[in-house]
Amino acid sequence: MKRPADPEVPALDELDLLNGVLEHRVRLAACVLLSRHDAMSFTGLKQVLGETDGSLGAHLRKLEESGYLAVEKTYRDRRPVTWYRLSESGRTRLKRHLSVLTRLIDQAA
Repeated sequence: MKRPADPEVPALDELDLLNGVLEHRVRLAACVLLSRHDAMSFTGLKQVLGETDGSLGAHLRKLEESGYLAVEKTYRDRRPVTWYRLSESGRTRLKRHLSVLTRLIDQAA
């Protein structure tokens, strides 16, 4: 829903440009981490983000279903390892989201 223009609050228009998938801190943090690394394992993300298996799994699944992540399953010492990387589409959408957040912060300052 488009908000009416308010000359006193120009940032309201920017709010409509934020990406809903990235509004949760865990999903945003995971994407930012993955933008800095080629790939990270589920265990690595879990350690850095301090999330439970269930919570992190749900957030990563949402990101995968939304096209932000590419997932690869491998084995290390006969144990399954799931690797996540930011897709090109995810990288583009993350940059756009961060750009909107930056503009909002600039307007508030």
